[in-house]
Amino acid sequence: MPLNRPGIASMSLGRPWIHDLPGKLMQAAAHGFEGIELFFDDLDCYAQRTFNGDHLEASRQVRRMCQRLGMTIICLQPFSMFEGLLDRAESNRLINEKLPRWFTLARALSTDMIQVPSTFLGPDPKTGQARTTGDHAVIVRDLQRLADLGAGAGFRFVYEALCFGDHVDTWEASWEVVRDVNRSNFGLCLDSFNIAGRVYADPASPTGRTPNAAADLAASLERLRTANIDPAKIFYVQLVDGERLTAPLNEDHPFHVPGQKARMSWSRNARLFPFEESRGGYLPILDIARAFFDDLGFRGWVSLELFSRTLADPDPFTPADHARRGMESYYKMSRALKWEGQTEKKPSWFAPAAEPTSLVQHRL
Repeated sequence: MPLNRPGIASMSLGRPWIHDLPGKLMQAAAHGFEGIELFFDDLDCYAQRTFNGDHLEASRQVRRMCQRLGMTIICLQPFSMFEGLLDRAESNRLINEKLPRWFTLARALSTDMIQVPSTFLGPDPKTGQARTTGDHAVIVRDLQRLADLGAGAGFRFVYEALCFGDHVDTWEASWEVVRDVNRSNFGLCLDSFNIAGRVYADPASPTGRTPNAAADLAASLERLRTANIDPAKIFYVQLVDGERLTAPLNEDHPFHVPGQKARMSWSRNARLFPFEESRGGYLPILDIARAFFDDLGFRGWVSLELFSRTLADPDPFTPADHARRGMESYYKMSRALKWEGQTEKKPSWFAPAAEPTSLVQHRL
């Protein structure tokens, strides 16, 4: 049986414009990560700073760096705010203008996968009118169109429900979409944070939990176990925890953003790696992981997608610190779930973990 492979999102190692992409890639590889979810924001920042805005040349260089570091680019992400738009002209623009550019960049990066998060556009801030539809048939047709164009170009799409999505905000809803899109190149990303963040956690509550948190999550995981999901339709999974806030995330909270859902504000500021209870982690991530790996039988890329205010720390050691924390979390999970063949090892060229990114850039 194939082994699980550790990956991490490029944005989970430091903020673009604060921490450079080459340094973040070096630290990911130095700490044993085998794959990178590449965020377009990181690629854009690298292109603007180094290649006069040339995203294609930046993509080629990122591919070369990852090849030298022995890392796979898992996907380019996020191709967002696409499905279910009421503005059909914008939908057509994204298909006809943006998507071909992303295909070009993905080829240059040597990845065949593009991640699509569920839309979280929200209402128009000026009019208060909805900008998306919850019509399942419309969402499915939009994504079938995407998948069919990708199939002709040799690309796969991985769809993820965000716990703050406009309409698709549970794993169940995302699976219904993937099932009904019914394309071999359109699959599912299961994310422990977004699953627990929707049915178990409520950052706006004084308890940090929904009223029936444990029971609701248990019921959701039981549905996951019995949904007859082919593991091959799960293109990769993400494991991440969330921080229990000391006060409800209401309009008086420092994380509050007017017009933004509390779960989104929480997600952007307070994710943690699994097993970081000392930092405030409180979601039942191990229960969710058991459903992924023991019950569904998933094997493949296990990515750690963390968003946090800590990523904005300008300290040059920030990428190294997050890479270390992430890999420690990954191996704690591998031990807890008794993954065979997962041993803690470093690449033969391993550089000291604490070395700041600014000191290793020249090696690339």
